[in-house]
Amino acid sequence: MLDSQEFQRKSDDALTKLYKTLALASDEHGFDTDFGGALTIEFEDPPAKFVVSPNAPVKQIWVSAHMTSYKLDWDSQRGEFVLPETGQDLKALIEDAISRQLGEAIKL
Repeated sequence: MLDSQEFQRKSDDALTKLYKTLALASDEHGFDTDFGGALTIEFEDPPAKFVVSPNAPVKQIWVSAHMTSYKLDWDSQRGEFVLPETGQDLKALIEDAISRQLGEAIKL
């Protein structure tokens, strides 16, 4: 189990890495991304906003996309945040959510 400082460091690292990946892909795929505590991904057509944020009290990363809340836990064996129900890591979950939003498969 992560302590509060470890969670803060690992969630910051995960969100920073995801933000850098999204920033590189945003122009090509027509969305905007911003990062300031929480990471946001905004789409104009069709309009939508996804939010990726750390939730320190429960030591999870929460993703709000397509009117659904996904709660990712730290997997120490894999060294990343993972959605327990599917085994998807944060990048794969966001990749799938963006693909669904755009109606085409994308690769981040």
